[in-house]
Amino acid sequence: MKIIILSRNAHLYSTKRLVEAAKKRKHEVEIIDPLMCDIIIEKKSPKVIFKGRTLEADAIIPRIGASVTFYGTAVVRQFEMMKVFSAVESQSLGKVSR
Repeated sequence: MKIIILSRNAHLYSTKRLVEAAKKRKHEVEIIDPLMCDIIIEKKSPKVIFKGRTLEADAIIPRIGASVTFYGTAVVRQFEMMKVFSAVESQSLGKVSR
């Protein structure tokens, strides 16, 4: 399974642990900064582009902080439109608990 972790910092302990756990289970894993992604909004062929290549994955794990919630949520929503499983839905990311 190909997993993309959407994270601004690949050196965070939690992100490293996710990578370690995925690799231990023989998954292919990549860390992508969601702010470095371009989203191509097309009804029939939505895409997420990172450094000139179209991203493809079976699942994504969003690790999106409050400072990038708006655009990060848009990237997650784009993956959802591409029928990629998300560990956290885009609708959940923008909500603030009180």
